Amino acid sequence: MKTLSKLGVILALGGSLFLASCEGEYYVSEQPADVVYDPGMAPYADGVWVGEEWVWSGGRYVHQRGHWEHVRQGHTYVKGNWEHTNRGYRWHKSHWQ
Repeated sequence: MKTLSKLGVILALGGSLFLASCEGEYYVSEQPADVVYDPGMAPYADGVWVGEEWVWSGGRYVHQRGHWEHVRQGHTYVKGNWEHTNRGYRWHKSHWQ
């Protein structure tokens, strides 16, 4: 019985960590200004510049510089973008598709 109790606690903690890491939907009244950054040349032949993300931190969107990654075979990189809705502006994260 103690084993089931411990398992329940572990599952509850794991579930709460999962939910805490879920991306929320955050809106701002004005889209932040674009940040211009030249990443230079790729450090390897199949380099793809990913990132240039806007992350929600401290009640506002904060720019996060990108980084180089190797191409993921069979996938396409989709750059993040701003969406304007009746609630304001919302950032859609970049991702591999």
